[in-house]
Amino acid sequence: MEEKTTEIVQTEEKVSALSKFWLCLADCLCGTANGLLTGGGMSYFFVSYLGMDEKLASIVWIIFGIWNAFNDPLFGYISDRTKSKLGRRIPYIRYGAIFYAVFFIATWVKWPIGQSQTALFVQMLVTLFLFDTLYTAIATSLYVMPYTMAVSNKARSNIFLWKIFFTLISLGVPLVLFPMIKPNPGESARQFQIIMTVLGIVIFAVIFASTFFYKEKVQSENEETENIFRAVISCFKNRSFVIFEILSFTVIFIQTILMQGVIYYFDAYKNVPMAFAYGALGLGAVFGVVLFASKTSSWGVKKCTVLMCIVFAIGATVMVFFGKFLPVALACFFTAGMGFAGGMYLIPLMNGDVIDYDESVTGVRREGMYAGVNSLITKPAISLANAAFLMIIAWFGFDKTIKTELQTPLAKQGILVAWMAIPAILLVICAFSLKFYPLAGEKWQKTKKELEERHKND
Repeated sequence: MEEKTTEIVQTEEKVSALSKFWLCLADCLCGTANGLLTGGGMSYFFVSYLGMDEKLASIVWIIFGIWNAFNDPLFGYISDRTKSKLGRRIPYIRYGAIFYAVFFIATWVKWPIGQSQTALFVQMLVTLFLFDTLYTAIATSLYVMPYTMAVSNKARSNIFLWKIFFTLISLGVPLVLFPMIKPNPGESARQFQIIMTVLGIVIFAVIFASTFFYKEKVQSENEETENIFRAVISCFKNRSFVIFEILSFTVIFIQTILMQGVIYYFDAYKNVPMAFAYGALGLGAVFGVVLFASKTSSWGVKKCTVLMCIVFAIGATVMVFFGKFLPVALACFFTAGMGFAGGMYLIPLMNGDVIDYDESVTGVRREGMYAGVNSLITKPAISLANAAFLMIIAWFGFDKTIKTELQTPLAKQGILVAWMAIPAILLVICAFSLKFYPLAGEKWQKTKKELEERHKND
């Protein structure tokens, strides 16, 4: 009986390929613009090219960090209460696109307010504030769209498979493009500015046009009168959300610390070729996507996530002690690839279930609020990961005045510990916490089916 119910939920809903393509393409270009600007491009342009003082630039980023942590829940709260014929999210995507592109283009043009350090400080702060505000509005809306386009995990998982591919593009383009086109100090920035302007126009056109190819199927009128603080508290009363946050925090922490660790690892252990390691990582990611996509329907999101955590934790633990040996390293990179695939595929599915459960209890959809509170919790993981890595390698005697390959054996071992030990611990905690995750089994599948029926004619 359970298998029959599950099958119904998974096969009735369909999301067209055109809708998935345009949603993921818009999300990709939105992320690409953000990656170019906040991924080091703005700091380089203002400090290295325009000559802004590093301390002033650091102050800008500190102020931004504070705003960036709290604007997500604020926007989620507002968007959940938005009423429009277009839906709650699409107006922000469609009409925010033009301002998003304008602020992106304006970042790379010196404003006519003078050449002083104060003028540069004001321009950088204002531009970053405006750009991030629009990014939050658009990116958060795009992030929750899969949860409003479908209810069943079968339909949503197909969207997330598309998103994995496009996310890799949005991560890779800034890393490759910016170093190729950035203006060197003293050179004209004209060509660079033209490229950024054209890119901004393309970003606007794609994001704007995309809103005509998908719609919010799952909607409800939110008549709640609770203020934003009570709304945040109500999220944490949802036990499934608390457990989800443990995993979400872990995923962001691991993604950050792994990307930082590879910078040191390949310099410390020259016997591990980068190409081979990344090849194993890619194979692991492909294997993980195929495995989890094929087994989610029969095993369920919860069991697949437990498996992902255990496999990734074993690989990380082995890497701590034996990561200097090539065969072991390649095997561990493979398990890390599986972990990345799980993080990009399974965690969004779990997030959708958490939101669906909230609706089943409260009768309203609060995707924006949950997305915002998730960002509030996970964004500190980025800072903590960077700080933890640097502190641990310092404890093991890492000497920043000499090259990584010339460090002592103890310092090199410290790189492996800083890189993989905390992720292994967090993954074990995640696997254990899932024991208390309630959204699984026949009862939950019945609830999902009821929600799908409720929204079938939306």
